[in-house]
Amino acid sequence: MTEIKRPDWATSNPLMQEYYDNEWGIELHDERALFEMLCLETYQAGLSWQTVLNKRAAFGDAFHHYDIEQVAQMTDEEIETQLNNEKIIRNRLKLNATVNNARAIIKLHVAGQMFDDYIWQFVDQRQQRLVVKNDADLPAQTRLSVQVSKQMKKDGFKFVGPVTIYSYLLAVGVVNARID
Repeated sequence: MTEIKRPDWATSNPLMQEYYDNEWGIELHDERALFEMLCLETYQAGLSWQTVLNKRAAFGDAFHHYDIEQVAQMTDEEIETQLNNEKIIRNRLKLNATVNNARAIIKLHVAGQMFDDYIWQFVDQRQQRLVVKNDADLPAQTRLSVQVSKQMKKDGFKFVGPVTIYSYLLAVGVVNARID
């Protein structure tokens, strides 16, 4: 078995290492998991990824384990309840974005498109490779993330700026920046 090379951020603690070793940058095509990662990236905006990972299970409980249909049906009252949930990040805009983005995915489905195909269409369904030697080599955003962000906003998604989307594209493996 070969040893996994990790960036500095992935060596800070066991949870971050586990995330890097088993999720980050690995191609993801599962609708529910893609939606979960989009939500987690929106929660992370302005915070550390460690904070989000620490609250991941509680967010899953709060949002029906990211079942897109169930989240899309959540009411304002349910969001109000979650604003009192001390186990999650209680930011109204981010929580509302979760429901909004589930509804945007449902609109894609109604139009005959899966979220997986939607995300991967920006790279012609082929993972892009970004070779980096260390954490400092990762840009905050790219032309691709700007393009995807603009289209997602046009299609009704919220909290999807180019920095958030670039982090998302890396996380779900659309862009592979894993250290070899």
